[in-house]
Amino acid sequence: MKQLQFPMFPDSKTMIIYLTIFCLVIPIFLFLLTGKKSSQKLPPGSLGFPLIGESLSLLRAMRSNTAEEWVEKRMRKYGAISKLSLFGKPTVLIGGKSGNKLIFSGDGGVISNQQNDSLRAILGESNLLELSGEDHKRVRNALASFLKPECLRQYVGKMDEEIRGHIKMHWQGRHEVTVLPLMKTLTFNIVCSLLFGLEQGMRRERMIEWFQVLIGGVWSIPINFPFTRYNQSRRASRRIQEMLKELLDEKRVELEEKGGCSANQDLITCLLSLRNEENEVILTDKEIVHNIMLVMVAGFDTSSVLITFMMRFLANNSTVYSAVLQEQEEIARSKKSGELLTWEDLAKMKYTWRVALETLRLVAPIFGGFRKAMNDIEFGGYVIPKGWQIFWASPVTHLDDTIFRDPLKFDPNRFENQASIPPYCFVGFGGGPRICPGNEFARVETLVTIHYLITQFTWRLLLDDHFIRDPMPTPTKGMPIKICPRETSMVL
Repeated sequence: MKQLQFPMFPDSKTMIIYLTIFCLVIPIFLFLLTGKKSSQKLPPGSLGFPLIGESLSLLRAMRSNTAEEWVEKRMRKYGAISKLSLFGKPTVLIGGKSGNKLIFSGDGGVISNQQNDSLRAILGESNLLELSGEDHKRVRNALASFLKPECLRQYVGKMDEEIRGHIKMHWQGRHEVTVLPLMKTLTFNIVCSLLFGLEQGMRRERMIEWFQVLIGGVWSIPINFPFTRYNQSRRASRRIQEMLKELLDEKRVELEEKGGCSANQDLITCLLSLRNEENEVILTDKEIVHNIMLVMVAGFDTSSVLITFMMRFLANNSTVYSAVLQEQEEIARSKKSGELLTWEDLAKMKYTWRVALETLRLVAPIFGGFRKAMNDIEFGGYVIPKGWQIFWASPVTHLDDTIFRDPLKFDPNRFENQASIPPYCFVGFGGGPRICPGNEFARVETLVTIHYLITQFTWRLLLDDHFIRDPMPTPTKGMPIKICPRETSMVL
């Protein structure tokens, strides 16, 4: 199985090309600024350089791991709300608990899901992040029919087998491994197996190649020239969508032949089989394909980042490491040789999941996201104009010392009583009606993986502790570590 490589942000020469291109379209931007006058009280700030605005500044900050400081600097200068331009659109950056509440609980008639143009073009306009109102509810409920806990119980064993096979192939007998690419390989295989029913073979290999290109452009300036990451990502997206359409046709034929959906089918088959009271299909083929694309990105990238950084924090926190090991060894001792983990076993991994939540707080895989104002919105004493983009960033509350005491300290016990954390302050999985429908899937994937890694191996980091965002958190050189079997007395 090929390990996935990490696309990098454009180098300085490419950025200069972008700047030159944008300078040619200043008139368009001037029209955007002056074509519609308003007496409304806009938030403070500047829309910046034509069309580029603060896009390159934000991307550079993410690349240099200073994105939190980038947001904090704006908050200190302008307050909890400010205007800027990101990815070619006038944007309002909002922060704090009230900002998160607006983002994650806003009425569809006031605030709508809308990601940046690059993400929408790459994943498709019918994915859940783009839908609002009844369409959002309909598609979300369809996805939840497969991803809810009652259904995931039956997939724990299959995920257990996939993870054991991965560890046997890529970890056992090794002295050094690089964690992030291995975790990406693992999560991609789980996505292919459990969600698509796509087993090992040439099609999975081709999808891996296209997918790693696709990921590179989800946060990119939407300039559709052949040399840009955006263009390459869109082409990879078209190839993957064509493959998914072929899978849909194959699964539809299987459904017709078998006369129904069995309990252990994959997500595609499950979505195809859903019917309303009039026996009409609930989702169109386009909606299925676009939301499968979304699930691919979420299930592949966010989970692999979470597991990687959990291992990083465990390597640097011996007390936390010992507590997780003790919890997992107690579970391991209760199992017979070769016996698979069960849903009940996962329920006992309470401390391990607190470690995962604290990891998400400090290193959220999703730095932030976008919404769209469907009408003029009054917020913080200002007006967010209809049609403007709204940008939120998770570190605003995650690193707020009025919410989390000593916020830079890694302390899983913060989540011992989650009810004590104010609503809309921890948004590792979003919040309210917009909470990620795949959070339980991620929990199962994460806990099963950590169980086998920590009960079978000890490890230490081989390089520094630094990471960048590209756009997901990416540790130095993918985080190489030295490992040895736990029963071995060798000192790492």
